[in-house]
Amino acid sequence: MSTDTDREVLDAAWGLIPQSHESAPDLGSFTRTRIERIIALATGVGSTIVFVQSLLIALGDGEGSAEWHVALMIITFVPLAGMIAACLIGRGAKIMSRLFAVVYLLALALWPIATQGSDPEPLPQPWIWYLVNIATLAAVVAFRVPLQLLWALVTPLLFGVVRLMQGGFAADFWAPVGLDVSFALILGGVLLTLGWVFRSVAANVDETRARAVASYARAAAADASEEERIAVAGLMHDSVLAALIAAERASTPRERDLAVGMAREALTRLANAEGGGEEGSDEPVSRESIADGIRRAAHDLGVDLAVVRTDLDTRPVVPGRVARAVVLAATQAVANAVQHAGGVGLAASVVGVGETGVRVEVRDHGPGVDMDTIPEDRLGIRASIFARVAAVGGVADVKSTGEGTIVTISWVGEA
Repeated sequence: MSTDTDREVLDAAWGLIPQSHESAPDLGSFTRTRIERIIALATGVGSTIVFVQSLLIALGDGEGSAEWHVALMIITFVPLAGMIAACLIGRGAKIMSRLFAVVYLLALALWPIATQGSDPEPLPQPWIWYLVNIATLAAVVAFRVPLQLLWALVTPLLFGVVRLMQGGFAADFWAPVGLDVSFALILGGVLLTLGWVFRSVAANVDETRARAVASYARAAAADASEEERIAVAGLMHDSVLAALIAAERASTPRERDLAVGMAREALTRLANAEGGGEEGSDEPVSRESIADGIRRAAHDLGVDLAVVRTDLDTRPVVPGRVARAVVLAATQAVANAVQHAGGVGLAASVVGVGETGVRVEVRDHGPGVDMDTIPEDRLGIRASIFARVAAVGGVADVKSTGEGTIVTISWVGEA
């Protein structure tokens, strides 16, 4: 019982964490998943602005041959457009960012060849310059910290080298290119640092949440186990041991009757504790309410069970403790039919017997069960059905063949 309680507590604790289509597969990275989505969205929006700016400049830039110019624009802007779309829709952002980060380095490496024979000026910067930090941002989205750092350093430095090569390492190129490289290194470092900080904070939040939930689950499980231990200990001490002592000391018919009553009460309490039932009031209830209770209990088990009712009325003639025992025993029979027979042919009926008696039948068309083969230490049917019904003065019977099982629960009324 304690194992089931622990599992229920853990499920309830994890269920308190909000879920969405992004985080449901991995509740342990709840905040990290959202930070990654925010970074991707910010990358998509910022890259869109720079994309438009650099594209307009590229369309009016005539450096190099027309063929090389068009080729570089295609291999640069097409992957960038794919990265922007992936970041905005939240699908494939890492893949497309990796592609652009690598392709941009390739475009930089080809830049001196593509612009060979042109007469460049130190200012203004060419269109490819505006995408230097976009490549760093793509690395922040796509790679781990070591590769992010590599891209933040290599991309600006490579731009500086190819720009100097394009200008023939002329003196008037050094200062503007140095400023461009310094600016790109600083901005790239800021982007890398922000990504690292946000992800670290998210990871710490997720770790703290996981520890808190685990701590709560352990505490709740320990509390439930302790309450269960105390309840069972009190039950054993107050009911079972008292009944045993009374039976041992009984020497007169009146004392024996008292010991029998105490034993029945102890059995009822043990059966209710095993089934999770409440003792509740002993006020009389109707036989109709017994049928309603069986139907509700079956519904809780996920079974839509139509209970056939015969000769029932709404007069309160059955003691509450008897009604609870009958309903719980019938519920156990329904549960057994669902578990072991798959609910095939499951049916139930409640019949009024005499003025106050009641008979319940639960039947199924499963493979049946041989009661003689059930080990003595298996108390499922014995405690949940036979002992529970016997404790209130009733009789339970199980008839099982290869064509199905019939559980009959009868209570003829108090003498």
